[in-house]
Amino acid sequence: MTTILVADDDVNIRELVCLFLRKDGFTTVEAGDGKEALAVYATEQVNLVVLDIMMPMMDGWALCKELRRANPDLPLLLLTARGETWEKVKGFELGADDYLTKPFDPLELSVRVKALLKRYRIGSTQTIQFGNIILDRHTYKVMRGTESLTLPLKEFELLYKLAGTPGQVYTRTQLIDQIWGIDYAGDDRTIDVHIKRLRERFATTTDFRIETVRGLGYRLEVRE
Repeated sequence: MTTILVADDDVNIRELVCLFLRKDGFTTVEAGDGKEALAVYATEQVNLVVLDIMMPMMDGWALCKELRRANPDLPLLLLTARGETWEKVKGFELGADDYLTKPFDPLELSVRVKALLKRYRIGSTQTIQFGNIILDRHTYKVMRGTESLTLPLKEFELLYKLAGTPGQVYTRTQLIDQIWGIDYAGDDRTIDVHIKRLRERFATTTDFRIETVRGLGYRLEVRE
């Protein structure tokens, strides 16, 4: 059974989110602040966390950072009251996978939670396939139909990262830290250069596209 931790200091919001999630068949556990959420996470087998930004004791920013440090693959859905761009950017940079603006539609909550769980299962494998494209991290090969492609290592890692969680937005800083490392001293515009090269290599491919999200970063969208 999938267990979702809901962290929000507003008991009404927390109960509402849990109600909708339980209707979808999920098990829920609750926390009223960031510190309580960390304590719950330490004792429960949690598969996804829905967390509010504005909480006492430890806010959502700090909680997001701590959870990501504890588990790099834990799906995190951030609740934000205003949905301003800077909040989204900060959330992504701290490790959030997605965000939802209050007040939210229950259907959108359900869709985003299910999408994150699906992305997580895809991202935890070493082989990713969509359409005719197969990315194999064991061999660092890309198969396009019967054609085998060898990409420069950083280009492969960048494509693999984006494809592992399709639809998720990554900021340049996130991609630099996760692919080049936090000690990388170069310009984060190197991401733009590598994205441009990937787009050129796969210009004739109809299986996916790499989108620029203005003010935020990049995401890969799989074409059905």
